[in-house]
Amino acid sequence: MEKIKMTTPLVEMDGDEMTRILWKMIKDELLCPYIDLKTEYYDLGLEHRNETDDQVTIESAEATKKYGVAVKCATITPNAARMTEYNLKEMWKSPNGTIRAALDGTVFRAPIVVKGIEPCVRNWEKPITLARHAYGDVYKNTEIKVPGAGKAELVFTAEDGTTIRETIHEFKGSGILQGIHNTDESITSFAKACFNYALDTKQDLWFATKDTISKKYDHNFKDIFQEIYDAEYKEQFEKAGIEYFYTLIDDAVARVMKAKGGFIWACKNYDGDVMSDMVSSAFGSLAMMTSVLVSPSGVYEYEAAHGTVQRHYYKHLKGEETSTNSVATIFAWTGALRKRGELDHNQELMTFADRLEQATIRTIESGKMTKDLALITSMQNVTVLNSEDFIKAVRETLDRI
Repeated sequence: MEKIKMTTPLVEMDGDEMTRILWKMIKDELLCPYIDLKTEYYDLGLEHRNETDDQVTIESAEATKKYGVAVKCATITPNAARMTEYNLKEMWKSPNGTIRAALDGTVFRAPIVVKGIEPCVRNWEKPITLARHAYGDVYKNTEIKVPGAGKAELVFTAEDGTTIRETIHEFKGSGILQGIHNTDESITSFAKACFNYALDTKQDLWFATKDTISKKYDHNFKDIFQEIYDAEYKEQFEKAGIEYFYTLIDDAVARVMKAKGGFIWACKNYDGDVMSDMVSSAFGSLAMMTSVLVSPSGVYEYEAAHGTVQRHYYKHLKGEETSTNSVATIFAWTGALRKRGELDHNQELMTFADRLEQATIRTIESGKMTKDLALITSMQNVTVLNSEDFIKAVRETLDRI
C-alpha cells in the first residue's frame, strides 16, 4: 500500500522516560508504515534540554508558530531529586509552561470515552471538557524565601515613573513570598477561545474563579469574560441554544459532581491543571485524556496530558515487563495529524487519524487493554497486554478497518 503523503511537516517534540519509549513504538508500529511522516524534530528530553540550556524548548515553540501544528511527548519538570539524578546545571522550568507562554493559548482537555470503562461519578453520562488558561499565574511566578523580619510590598512602576504601592505583609520572622501576574490581552484570548470552542462543539460553557476573595485579580477574569460575552457572543449562544454560566470555583466543583456532563468547564491556569486530572481520573485514567493547546493565532500543540511514567521506565531499564497505557499519546499524534490534514486539505491524512482512533477504541472494547484499564473495567475476562503488545494489537485492529 502506498504511504499517505504529507506536504507540511509537524513539529515533533520528543520527551522523557517511559513515554519516550512509547513514542518510538507508536511511530514504528502505527505511523511510519502508513504515512510518509514529515516532522521537524526537537529533543525535549531532560538531558538534551540541559545540554542546550533549555534553548531547544524555545526553538520548538518558535517552530510551532512557523508550521502551525505540533505534537509533544510527556516531559520531566525537574525537582531537587531530578537535579541530582540528571546532573543538571539548574532546575529547568516546565517545558509545557515555556511553550504555553510562547504560544499564549488555551488548553482543551477531554476524556476519551470507551465502553466498559465507567466513570467513578455515576451520574456522568457525557464527557466534560476542561478549558485551561495556559498563561501566567503560578506558572510564571516570582518567589522569595524570606530570611527574617521585614516588610513585603507589591510595587508597580509605570512608564512615566509613577508608582502604585501596597503592603503585602509585615513579617515578624522567616516565611515565603510569591508574585504572580496575568494580562488583559491573554485573558481576552482565553475568553474568546472558550466561547468559540463552545459554539463549535455546541456545548454549554461554565467559567469559575474565586472573585469573592480575589476582588481584583480573579474579578478581572470574570469581568473580561462577561464583557466579551455580552458584546460579541450572547446572540450567537442564544441562537445556538447553549448557555454561558459563571459561578465560584467551589460552587462549580460541587455542581460538576452532580452534573451529567456534556459541557465545557473553563478554569484559570492552576485550577485547570488540578481539575483536568480529577476529571480524567474519574472518567477512567490520566492516560485516557486528549489535550490540545490552541493559540489566538491559530496554532495547535497536541500532547499527552500525563507524566513520563517514571516507575515503569525504571522497570523497563531492568528488562522487566511493563503495561503502560499509550492511548493519550496515540491520540496526541492523531489530533496533530488530523489538524495538519485539515490545514493542508489532506483528506487522506484526516481519514487515517480517524481510523487510528477508532482502532484504538475498538481494541480496548474488544477486551484487549493495558493493566490500568483492566483494573477498572466492567468487562469480564479481559486480556491484559504489555506496553508493546497493546500497540501491536491496535495495529492489527487498524489493518482490519
